[in-house]
Amino acid sequence: MLYGRGSETALLDGLLAKARQGHSAALVVRGEAGIGKSALLAHAAATATAHATTLRTSLLQATGIEAESELPFAGLHLLLHRVTDRIDDLPEPQAKALRAALGLAPSARADRFLIGLAVLTLLADLAEGEGSLLCLIDDAQWLDQASADALLFAARRLAAEGVVMVFAARDAHAPPFPAQGLPELRLTGLDDEAAGELLAEHAGDLPRYVREQIRGESGGNPLALRELPAAQREGHIPAYGYHLSALPSHSRLLRTFADRISALPPTTRSLLVVAAAEGTGDLTVTATAAGKLGASVTDLEPAERKELLSLDGGRLAFRHPLIRAAAYQSAPVGDRIAAHRALADALPCVGNVDRRAWHLAAATTEPDEYVAGILEQTAEHARARGGYAAVAAACERAAQLSPDGTHRARRLALAASAAADAGQNERAAELALRAAPHLTDPAVLAQLAQVRAAVAREQGRLDASYSVLLDTAAEIAPHTPETAALMVYEAMTAAWLSGHRQSIDEISRRIAGLDLRTPPHALPYLPAAEGLARLAAGDPGSGLPPLRALFESLRAERHDRGHTLRERVSIASWFAPLGDLETGNDLAAELDRECREQGALGPLPLVLLMRTRARIFLGRHSCALTGAAEGLQIARDTGQPHYVGQLSGVLAYLAALDGDEERCRELAAKGDLRQVMPGQVWGGVAIGMLELGLGRYEAALRAYEDVAAGPSGHTIVVLYCVPDRVEAAVRAGTGQADSVRDSARGFAAWAEHTGAVWARALAARCRALLAPDAEAGPAYEEALALHVDDGRPFERARTELLFGEWLRRAGRRSEARTPLRSALDTFELLAAPPWAERARSELRATGESRARHTGDTAPLDRLTPQERQVVRLAASGMTNRDIGAQLFLSPRTVGYHLYNAYPKLGVASRGELTRLEFRDQEDQEDQQEAPA
Repeated sequence: MLYGRGSETALLDGLLAKARQGHSAALVVRGEAGIGKSALLAHAAATATAHATTLRTSLLQATGIEAESELPFAGLHLLLHRVTDRIDDLPEPQAKALRAALGLAPSARADRFLIGLAVLTLLADLAEGEGSLLCLIDDAQWLDQASADALLFAARRLAAEGVVMVFAARDAHAPPFPAQGLPELRLTGLDDEAAGELLAEHAGDLPRYVREQIRGESGGNPLALRELPAAQREGHIPAYGYHLSALPSHSRLLRTFADRISALPPTTRSLLVVAAAEGTGDLTVTATAAGKLGASVTDLEPAERKELLSLDGGRLAFRHPLIRAAAYQSAPVGDRIAAHRALADALPCVGNVDRRAWHLAAATTEPDEYVAGILEQTAEHARARGGYAAVAAACERAAQLSPDGTHRARRLALAASAAADAGQNERAAELALRAAPHLTDPAVLAQLAQVRAAVAREQGRLDASYSVLLDTAAEIAPHTPETAALMVYEAMTAAWLSGHRQSIDEISRRIAGLDLRTPPHALPYLPAAEGLARLAAGDPGSGLPPLRALFESLRAERHDRGHTLRERVSIASWFAPLGDLETGNDLAAELDRECREQGALGPLPLVLLMRTRARIFLGRHSCALTGAAEGLQIARDTGQPHYVGQLSGVLAYLAALDGDEERCRELAAKGDLRQVMPGQVWGGVAIGMLELGLGRYEAALRAYEDVAAGPSGHTIVVLYCVPDRVEAAVRAGTGQADSVRDSARGFAAWAEHTGAVWARALAARCRALLAPDAEAGPAYEEALALHVDDGRPFERARTELLFGEWLRRAGRRSEARTPLRSALDTFELLAAPPWAERARSELRATGESRARHTGDTAPLDRLTPQERQVVRLAASGMTNRDIGAQLFLSPRTVGYHLYNAYPKLGVASRGELTRLEFRDQEDQEDQQEAPA
């Protein structure tokens, strides 16, 4: 019976009731050891089981095991081992990844989040078959990192599957169990009334003053309230009377359990140490190992009699994790080492290589190359399955046991690389720092430098990032020139983003001094790096050609795949300086599909950011909103805060176009202009666009000037908003136009060297804004002529608006109506209300009134971004399962979105979706791009 947990049990009962109606939920229960987390999970399990026959609720349970916390996907295997027969029903990429993760098929390196998607789909399938599903994960703090990542990925994306996931994790514990984004329930001690009821059940025979002493010392901890009376009866807690100094319950309990264990016979204590070290409850292995230490299964009886552990279903189970901890920690070091050695000998070799390796490592106190080598093999097994945190742990321990300094440094480098892949940046930096002074191998040096640079970049230390890349490139250039050249290019990219012109110039000087055994012109990365430097210096004439050559090499290798996926993403992201928006969008679409096919969520936020930027530049705002919203969610799921900031800024820009001032400012505030990561300036640009659209020109100019004066003032985002800044300055009046003439000339020079028609059109518009009236008209006409086929309808409409304004002020009102009508039609079509209102006001000033558009909203505009994606893919003929695989959703959530979308669209079935008219070209392109 649970005392004093009425509200908590009601919460869980409510989640289960909603699950049976098709709703999903996730919850993290936190609290100190013994506070009742396991009891609450047991209540949920009992409730689900009680209703299993009538209400069809299925149950999956697992408990994190400390001994397996370094074995990748051990926790996931514990949860799913009864339902592995259902894996074959998953989409093949997901099934392949999950089989490999669970050791059911040959290891195949898979993205850890593809495994998470497989878990999500599997849980949704189980719920669909059973009506609802309850997943309970106790002692989540002991989950291996790979299992935790997969389960949390699934938990964060639950929506309409009928799945409830409950994690129980200990407070103030190392390692912690971070579960950002999930609701939490924090358990505290029982109140006096509930504590008294529990004590009455377990300590009714004790004197009142002893019961009061126990209640006061327990702090309301239920385990303490149950166990301290038994310990007092056994003489381990003397009755000192009132006011015994209070201790943290877990410390007191650990000592209490240790005292009770110390009173057991020596052979029983030996068996308990072995069972605690073994951790999984395997009776056969525990008995075999204990036999090597002179104990046997019959020695369990005294511990069972004291209810310290029990035999349940052929497995040994400590009654509480604190009992297991006390059994292990209270044993002498020599006994613990002997237990691990006996377990390593007792484990069968087949299927237990990794567990044996860790027991051998625990039993080894001096450098031992044999054990270090086995641990490194274990790391490779973990790497093949995507368990990077386990790789880091195994390689670090292997390094500690390495007698040879070279092997030690190499293994530390491997650990650092794996820690970075696992998202453990601080650990990666510390491991890299320990390894760096002892490395000589060029390949390992390069790998370690890339890890250190990535960690520094993640932390916003771009100067440290490019410094380590540049220094290492100089060191390895004579041995591996292509790798060195790529690192120089990456260093220049980091310096470009940092805004430090001196650093950019320094890299340019050092490129010339590199000791390369290959001609520099044979390495396209070096000219591209120098091109970035020249572009930052305002010289597009010499800066763009080498960047274009590298970009074209990427287009040429679309089928050869000479670069890794991440390298292709990095190169493709430079479409913007070249002004090649259509190609950039096409490449981003290809990379988008490839990421989804491979389940590679890591680079996907950057790819979606690229695609969103291209769509914004091309005026495809509705699709840009869809991609940015999805990218933001994935960036949060995968723990990439820098892309969270960037995509928030892009969404702020889209809110500005929509005239949603509150949302724009809220999202823009998430990007910090003091940071210099790519895209952080979008927040400032968004504010400028908001003010410009609303006709607040002085405020718009201030926003653009703040962005241009920041550390990223030379970046492409700032370059692209030069026409906006020019318009704001001219409209602000009071001589502000002179402040932007140099920027306008720089934009015009860049536009000519790109050859992009749209850029030349905007350059002509800037000339028109800055020119005397006698010269403005021809410049506007030139801009409009260039806009005809430039593929940017929003910018064409803005030029038409400005031209119409100029014509009206020149007294040519009838002529002004034509461009103003066209601008208004386009703004309304693109759903840009502030700009439509500006055009409507100007048209009214010419003597022509146009009512606000009051027609029905376009059907697709009634949908959320998620619903829009689902509908578009469903209209192309994809099944719910295929859509879920592409959008990283469960099939049941896809069905839920379709169910909500049908009434908004006025359709009754999936077949009717094909009759929808997608509003803009990009919608139609996306339909064609979607795989059948």
